[in-house]
Amino acid sequence: MSLDEAIKTRINEYLVERNLNLTQLSIISNLTPSTLFSLMDKDRKHPKIITIKKVCSGLGITLSEFFDRDYFNNDDETYE
Repeated sequence: MSLDEAIKTRINEYLVERNLNLTQLSIISNLTPSTLFSLMDKDRKHPKIITIKKVCSGLGITLSEFFDRDYFNNDDETYE
């Protein structure tokens, strides 16, 4: 899994866990819906860390919590 795919996977996990859609997440994260829809686009590469930080802020979590998944810490993966 690429880093970009891992980030999208993590955001989707939170959407399901909190019963949110991307528009709702954009509102609580103080981002435009187009920013989040673009981030989640399969062809979009390398989201900015500030965008991820805003998502975390909206969800009430830290960056550490966001990235606390094995698929981010797997040394066997090569990130593009």
